[in-house]
Amino acid sequence: MNKEQTIIVGGGPCGLAAAIALKKKGINPLIIEKGNIVNAIYHYPTHQTFFSSSEKLAIGEVPFITENHKPKRNQALVYYREVAKREELRINKYEKVTEITKAGESSFNVTTDQRQYSAANIIIATGYYDNPNFMQIPGEDLPKVSHYFKEAHPFFDMDVAVIGGKNSSVDAAIELVKAGARVTVLYRGSEYSPSIKPWVLPEFEALVKTGMINMVFNAALKEITADHIVYEHHGNTVKQKNDFVFAMTGYRPDHAFLKKMGVEIEKDTGRPYFNPDTMETNVEGIFIAGVIAAGNNANEIFIENGRFHGGQIAEAISQRV
Repeated sequence: MNKEQTIIVGGGPCGLAAAIALKKKGINPLIIEKGNIVNAIYHYPTHQTFFSSSEKLAIGEVPFITENHKPKRNQALVYYREVAKREELRINKYEKVTEITKAGESSFNVTTDQRQYSAANIIIATGYYDNPNFMQIPGEDLPKVSHYFKEAHPFFDMDVAVIGGKNSSVDAAIELVKAGARVTVLYRGSEYSPSIKPWVLPEFEALVKTGMINMVFNAALKEITADHIVYEHHGNTVKQKNDFVFAMTGYRPDHAFLKKMGVEIEKDTGRPYFNPDTMETNVEGIFIAGVIAAGNNANEIFIENGRFHGGQIAEAISQRV
């Protein structure tokens, strides 16, 4: 059994920020990450541009300087690697936490796919990205369907459907068109989402107006087959030829993982119970950091405000130590 004072589950920006804040208080936590650091950002589309400016993505008082006001995915990967190296953070990479259980009054047992640990405090900073919102329709489990978009090149000269009408859908559709795909975007809404990045929407609208993107509002996907999609539009059923589907339907927190630890979840919001001053849950010694604190509303917490959770947590833990 490996003994630790504090274990952070998740090596994303908010987990790294929490580790840095704890180190400043004299506590050197262990981060356990199932991939490598900022794994979710790594899985973003290759040419992704952040909504936030670089200074709002910076952690640990380490400046994030880029040529453009809004950094790209690759620039963020370089920045967070350098921060982890500079701050000498302890990170067990490619190790997955499978269970956390209470062990007495002031300790937890942490089981991973490789070993076991005990720790006085646990910080859950796992984010959302591993848990897509499924559409619950026939054919969603076909190999041609993905809830993640990475690269457009493999879909050259293919009939591709993008499901959803927010940033991830718009970005994917633009990249797919550039790579020579024939793109249809299906969106339940009746007009463009106000959350779409303002510098991206004009380009997307231009592609729709010129017929490069087939934009279908008020559309509900009903079925996916090997070579077609079936959707409803204004009461009509439409069957359309299709090779691939990108279901950009958003992501959700892993409520089951939190509940197994005894963390209470608000039924209406999906938000874990926590003290907003310390980020401690109803289970003493278990804290949350980052977007997981937002519950079902993923647009409530981003890197730019979740990065400050670590300071609150570090203050609470250091007072007890």
